[in-house]
Order: sequence, then structure tokens, then C-alpha cells
Amino acid sequence: MNFVSFIILLGIALLVSLILHYVVKFFVRKNVSSYFAELVMAWIGGWLGSAVIGNWFNGWDYHQVYFIPAFLGAIALMVLYVEISKTFFHVDVKKE
Repeated sequence: MNFVSFIILLGIALLVSLILHYVVKFFVRKNVSSYFAELVMAWIGGWLGSAVIGNWFNGWDYHQVYFIPAFLGAIALMVLYVEISKTFFHVDVKKE
């Protein structure tokens, strides 16, 4: 992976985590550290997206980073992270 691929994945992760955290209000906690944890999970999901979901739309890629699978992988892993955190660690947002 080159630097441009990293930046593309970071942009996808930023977009997904910003939308889910601040627009949809889907988060573990309301603080900034929770947002950065979600950003990291979205980046990992985007990175794994092309490998797990597949290579969709050959015109929409950059050096093996396929944009749609990366976007879907970022959403999937971030949702999984938030749901597991809320379910198994009994995180309550109202306590803050």
C-alpha cells in the first residue's frame, strides 16, 4: 500500500465516522476519544473491505483500493464495533 492509498482509506474512514458519529448519532460515547476509536475501526474496515467483500467496479479503484467495498467495509466494522461495545461492555451514554 502506498501513501495515496492510505490517504484514500483515511478519507473514506473520516467520511463514514463523521456521518455515523455526528449526523446519525451512532456512537459508543459522546466524547472525541470515542470518535477517534471509531475512525480507526472505520479505517481498518475500509482496508479489509476490498479483500473481504471483493473487487467491485474495476474503474473505481486505485492500486487495489476499491472504493465501494472499502466504504461498505468501513460502515460494517464501525457498526460492529459500536454494537459490541454497547452490548458486552454495557456502555450507557447518559452517564457522561
